[in-house]
Amino acid sequence: MSQHVLITAGAGGIGLAIAKAFAARGARVHIADVNAQAVADITSTLPGITGSVCDVSKPTDLDALFADVRQALGGLDVLVNNAGIAGATAPVADYPLDTWQAVVDINLTGTFMVTQRAIPLLKQSSAASIIVMSSLAGRFGYPNRVAYATTKWGLVGFAKTLSMELGPLGITANTIHPGAVDGPRIQSVFEGRAKLSGRSVEEETQSALANQSVKKFIDPNDIAELVLFLAGPHARTISGQMFPIDGDSKSSS
Repeated sequence: MSQHVLITAGAGGIGLAIAKAFAARGARVHIADVNAQAVADITSTLPGITGSVCDVSKPTDLDALFADVRQALGGLDVLVNNAGIAGATAPVADYPLDTWQAVVDINLTGTFMVTQRAIPLLKQSSAASIIVMSSLAGRFGYPNRVAYATTKWGLVGFAKTLSMELGPLGITANTIHPGAVDGPRIQSVFEGRAKLSGRSVEEETQSALANQSVKKFIDPNDIAELVLFLAGPHARTISGQMFPIDGDSKSSS
């Protein structure tokens, strides 16, 4: 029987790689994303993927999303909480309060609200999984990225609690901790670091790779394969765990 999968921030980057991987294996996939054009493009060109335009920090958007999920999928086996924003690059002393709140609203509260709505559907599945996208920043401190690091650490406690509450029902919950993922987003991070440090973007890039044993950025498709495994039949007793996929990074500084 094919899986029914919901992926937040599924219209680009890691989320889209995960959506394509599930769809390629016959799953019915629903993506949620704030980018209306990207949702329209993906759902019109990729069979097996439906979608909703949704801001996970807005309860009314989420109510509409889950109405769409029930209609499009009829049930839910896998929830991939992938939505998140990076926030500002600034030291704690200068970090803008409104930016802090925006990061918390999406990364933590949004994940909580999505999951809360998904649990009744997941309980009806015979093999349900919740996968939460944390970060390398959810394992180490992250200078000048306090809101991002704090929320990504918070997601670890959230998933661990889910694993304990839902484990007796056969529902697993795990976090994935990508390092620097290849693509436009990591380039913007390096640009922000360069502005603070006075170094070039290339110097910041090489500095980031110096922290890794494997000297390459992460392929989103590799993250997708890890998600597939954690949601698959051979991971039914794997829960409450943290899965780094980061080239053996030593820090996120």
